[in-house]
Amino acid sequence: MINMFEVNETNKMIEQENLDVRTITLGISLLDCIDSDLDKLNEKIYNKITTYAKDLVATGEKISAQYGIPIVNKRISVTPIGLIGGAACKTTEDFVTIAKTLDKAAKQVGVNFIGGYTALVSKGMTPAEELLIRSIPQALASTERVCSSVNVGSTKTGINMDAVKLMGEIVLETAEATKEQDSLGCAKLVVFCNAVEDNPFRAGAFHGVGEPECEINVGVSGPGVVYHALQEVKGQPFDVVAETIKKTAFRITRMGQLVAQEAARRLGVPYGIVDLSLAPTPAKGDSVARILEEIGVDVCGTHGTTAALAMLNDAVKKGGVMASGHVGGLSGAFIPVSEDEGMIAAAKDGTLTLDKLEAMTCVCSVGLDMIAIPGDTSASTISAMIADEAAIGMVNNKTTAVRVIPAIGRTVGDELEFGGLFGSAPVMPVHDKGAERFVARGGRIPAPLHSLKN
Repeated sequence: MINMFEVNETNKMIEQENLDVRTITLGISLLDCIDSDLDKLNEKIYNKITTYAKDLVATGEKISAQYGIPIVNKRISVTPIGLIGGAACKTTEDFVTIAKTLDKAAKQVGVNFIGGYTALVSKGMTPAEELLIRSIPQALASTERVCSSVNVGSTKTGINMDAVKLMGEIVLETAEATKEQDSLGCAKLVVFCNAVEDNPFRAGAFHGVGEPECEINVGVSGPGVVYHALQEVKGQPFDVVAETIKKTAFRITRMGQLVAQEAARRLGVPYGIVDLSLAPTPAKGDSVARILEEIGVDVCGTHGTTAALAMLNDAVKKGGVMASGHVGGLSGAFIPVSEDEGMIAAAKDGTLTLDKLEAMTCVCSVGLDMIAIPGDTSASTISAMIADEAAIGMVNNKTTAVRVIPAIGRTVGDELEFGGLFGSAPVMPVHDKGAERFVARGGRIPAPLHSLKN
């Protein structure tokens, strides 16, 4: 049970340390909407989302008002559209109509984002999934709230290099299609290895086929709380630091648990998971990079950063897992460059580089996230970045991802302004030596030996 001491602790964290619930995400299954008639399919999708999610925003606001807990976003995730649209969609334009339906439904119920414009192609692509992937640039350019993801690999199946090659081209096309908005479409597109089915965060959320008809997943956010806690243990050994983070993560997750249970009860749907992830914002005092600097590195990205992040990520998981009945999603520390004030500063400083970020992804959640790269970066270079991240995920049996933003017409030193949670992104250099021959091979990188655990 949650007691008054925990409530008081939580109030302090909210008022002074930027604690909030980043998102409550309603997962909705669309499997029963499948139809060979495109108009009927779109109608069924719209009706189901607007029926199931009609009270989501109001419920979130009531919980926020009653408990004094800021809930920043209300979101929806749906069954991967690559599966739902297969019977009805014969062209990329057909799939785009579904994206527009999702956007219309999201606006009708008032949510910030809707995720699930997704293809799962870790071993191969069906014709429908390939059509969906090729429709992504147009879909994201013609909608506001739709988020898209593609899973190109897993520990069990290896890496689908044909899909990796295609996604390099799609990321570039999406940047071009949305260049008037600083290539914002790419901020809503993520390429995964080992994508999870219960992720509440954007842009990679979708409602997996193994999930129930409908459920609530909650993502918390508490870098500021961890940062403040560490100021009390300056100069003390790592054992003390890890213990402090664990205790703090427990308190943060208790709040997420409370919100998840309340939202599920009021909406009359099952509570799915609480995602423990430390999700930063561009606001001062709410940065993962500043936590790493508090641990002891001068600037995020210098030597020692990976070790500090590994400890942070592990301590977050250990503390959070005891605080919630169901833990899931990604559950670790995020390192989205544009969304983290400290990382923006470190990238501008030149200390934080793409190579260092890649090393950091080995020990934390997700991957190369919200990184602006020069607009003239080739599709094969983007594909090679995706392949590198996917390999880290595949070999280490963890979720990795790439969300990069080719800044069309911009070069290193320029800056993209997105506003809100997306923040601002300094354009970071990529290697000028290519990997075209590597990407052109196609086929599949086989799964590692340790995938054979059956």
